Amino acid sequence: MYRSICLFPQFNNIKLINAIRKKYDSLYKIVPPHITLIFPFRSEISTSELKAHMENVLLEENTFNITLKGITGSEGGYLFLGVKEGNDSIIRLHDKLYGGMLAQFYNRKISYLPHMTVGRVHNEHEFEGAIEVTEAYNENFCSKINNVYLESIHDDGKSEIEHIHRLS
Repeated sequence: MYRSICLFPQFNNIKLINAIRKKYDSLYKIVPPHITLIFPFRSEISTSELKAHMENVLLEENTFNITLKGITGSEGGYLFLGVKEGNDSIIRLHDKLYGGMLAQFYNRKISYLPHMTVGRVHNEHEFEGAIEVTEAYNENFCSKINNVYLESIHDDGKSEIEHIHRLS
């Protein structure tokens, strides 16, 4: 089983994100729209230890607003919905959470760019088509971030929330 730490924004217009994900994201039915703070890792760290880590490093963190807009492509055929507001807050949470006991899972080979993955296509022709189709999606997606979620990811890809840390 893998674990990750994420944000699950609540958007009034989430149906638009889900429509894109349904078309381009094979995980559409098993993973809700999210912003990953700690990428999936496998370890024997207990839920209580991870909960304590989250409570400790996020103690002084407050709720904040985010706005996402604009779909861009990324290496590997990924489609990302970009963060336009709240970027610094998300990066701060990411950096704090990767301290202490989770530092061993930090991958310095990949720069962290806050985003919401809305799809992945596996060949260049499909990727070009997806980039062209999603160019028209210029909706703002706004949400207040109140919680940070620890999730377990089972072998079938389904996720289960283990702990919710409420921001101040």
